[in-house]
This record gives sequence, structure tokens and C-alpha cells, in this order.
Amino acid sequence: MISEVLLSTVRMATPLIFLALAELYSQRAGLVHIGLEGLAAIGSLVGFLVSLITGSPMLGVVAGAAAGILTNMIFAYATITLCAEQIVYGMAINIFAPALAAFIYRVYFGAGSELVQVGLMSTLSQSLGIQSNNFIVQLFLDQTPMVYLAYILVIVTVIYFNRTKSGLNYKAVGEYPKAAATLGINVIGVKYVASILCGALAGMGGAYLTTCYANTYVDGNVAGRGFIALAAVIFGRWTGGGVLLACLFFGFCDALQIRLQVGSFGIPYQFFQMIPYVATIVVLALLGMKKAGPKGVGKAYLPEER
Repeated sequence: MISEVLLSTVRMATPLIFLALAELYSQRAGLVHIGLEGLAAIGSLVGFLVSLITGSPMLGVVAGAAAGILTNMIFAYATITLCAEQIVYGMAINIFAPALAAFIYRVYFGAGSELVQVGLMSTLSQSLGIQSNNFIVQLFLDQTPMVYLAYILVIVTVIYFNRTKSGLNYKAVGEYPKAAATLGINVIGVKYVASILCGALAGMGGAYLTTCYANTYVDGNVAGRGFIALAAVIFGRWTGGGVLLACLFFGFCDALQIRLQVGSFGIPYQFFQMIPYVATIVVLALLGMKKAGPKGVGKAYLPEER
């Protein structure tokens, strides 16, 4: 049981890592984005459709990333160029994008159509023709390329923010944008780059759900992962390594609740489904306010202000 839960933890944590990194890059540039749920939803649907049409889950992931970027440009233009309230437009994305995804699905397949399924992305062990029940082999080889990509991105993020001049400039935009501007940093440009990264990563996280995790699309398949990822950024103290540990923790909670549902124990399955969300609330209650995020997060940047 323990080995199965741990293996499931890696898979469950993967979409959370993509979504949490999306929020991390956004907040480090001063943009608090609560619309991850919507970005993941549109990425999930587009990834599913492209994978179905082309037969390539990898193309589905790329298309999901592109859909996430295009959708997030609405948020970027409103909050960066027009200096609109970020929380309001983030919630607007959460309302608009899932509704758009549901509309596209019904237009393409028709109302009341049968559940359509696609082939999932092959794991490394399947590509190499390796079959083994060994836990270590399964942990490191029985994973899709998306899992490896997620962990590589965490390493790249840690190095970028802590070991590169560009990364330090990027963080400066989220801390003191006016001071960053006096040093010649293009604050508006960095914020738009952050929005592109956020949209791409969130779209990939959504596409993972329909190309690597489940072989079909259903409304609500993101299931609150966007909000859990937002909590993971706070839990992880706005660092790449912390975000990874937080996502693994929430992934473990998700894997545990599924395993407990299988075990039944005579308890309604809805009780076990609450575990990841209860864990999120508890973590935020205990750790959420002990350290603030970037000082400029959530604040509109007006270049003309002195």
C-alpha cells in the first residue's frame, strides 16, 4: 500500500507543480493570479482535443500551453496595461475559461454524446520496453516525460531566481518595481513575460490531466488544483524548492484519499475526498501569514507615478 501511495504521489503532484510554478513566476513579477483553475481548464480541453485529432499527446500538451498563454493575455492586458484589480480579473478567468471549455466541448461533440477517450502519453519504461514490479524502477522509469519535465523546471527555477542576474532582476520587479525601473529594468516587459510563463505552465498542468493522467475530458476535472497550487506557493515560501515539497505533500494527500476510497472502511467516499482540501486549509491557517510574499505583489504598476 505504501509503495502504491508513493508512486501515485509523484503523479498527483505533477499537475500541481506546473500550476504552482505558474503562480510562482507570476507572483515573483508582482502579479497575484487566482485564475489558475481557469487556465488549467482551457489547457485541459485544448490538450485533449489536439491529442484526439492528431493522435499525439505531446502536441496536446503544446497546444494546452498555447491556449493557456492566449487566455492569460486577457488577464495580462487588463492588469498590466490597464492597471485593473488583479483579484477581480483572476476570478473572471476562473469563470470564463471553464465555461468556454465546456462550450467548445459541447459544440465539437454535441450534447449528450458518449464519453470520448484518447490514448495517454507513454511512460519511459514503455518506450524502453522495460517491465518490472521493482519500486525503484517504477518510481524513476514508469513515468511520462511530463513528470520529468516538471522536476527539471523546478531545478531551472531555483537556479534562475538565485544564481542569475536576470532572475534577480525578475524578482526585483515583484519587490520594488519603481526601484527596478530606475536601474533600467523593463518592468512592463517582465510582467508580460511572467504572464506568458504563467499561462504556458498552467495550460501544461491542465493538459497533463487529459494526456497523461486520465484519457478523457469532463467538466470540473481540474477539481480545485489551481487553488491548491496557490496554497502550495504560500506553503513553499515563494521558492522553487519549497513549492516542490508543498506540491509533494498535497499530492500525497490526494493519493492517500484515493487509496482510502478503494479501501472503503464503510465510510462515505466524499469524506476521503475532503482530505487534500482540509490539508490546504490547515496549512494556510498554520503557515500562511508567518511570512509575506513579494512586497509588490497585487499592486498595479503606474510608470508615470513618482
